[in-house]
Amino acid sequence: MEVRFLGCGDAFGSGGRFNTCFMVTAADTRFLIDCGASSMVAINRFGVDPNSIDSILLTHLHGDHFGGLPFFLLHADHVSKRDKPLLVAGPRTTEQRLTAAMECLFPGSSTKPRRFELRIEEYEVEKEWRSGPVSVVPYRANHHSGDGPSCALRVVCDGKTVTYSGDGAWSEGLLKAATGVDLFIAEAYYFDKTGSNHFD
Repeated sequence: MEVRFLGCGDAFGSGGRFNTCFMVTAADTRFLIDCGASSMVAINRFGVDPNSIDSILLTHLHGDHFGGLPFFLLHADHVSKRDKPLLVAGPRTTEQRLTAAMECLFPGSSTKPRRFELRIEEYEVEKEWRSGPVSVVPYRANHHSGDGPSCALRVVCDGKTVTYSGDGAWSEGLLKAATGVDLFIAEAYYFDKTGSNHFD
């Protein structure tokens, strides 16, 4: 398993970083963990073929973590001419919130026929979700993001386990998600006295 950080920035692009987007390449699949608003810029900057991505796993439904999806889907139709299925998996209300985002940004885009199959699935907290060689167990994160829960994701593929904390303060769910993993990606920020946001 190879994990490539395409983006690890906060919602404000502090330090010039792209929004959260990690690309995982395994023997039989390639997927993203989160797809923040600037992810298509990052994908193009780093020369990644978007059609090589089989699925996108979402931690929560804030724009800096899923706001790149409308752009990814439109690019797939109009630029990269995708013809293979794409799976998007996220917490409860993912389908509803993605539809709303697409209609807000590009009216009519959520109902226009696509040249590829788009599947949207929603996982439940602390229950295994699986697609092919990828297994995900989402744990509740201490972070409010609307109707759908925010999650830390524990992902298993090719015999390796990686956890991404998502956003949020310390929680028991985070401890469960991170215990015994091969790689733990923890998102952490602090604010100085001027209110500036820094990445640790």
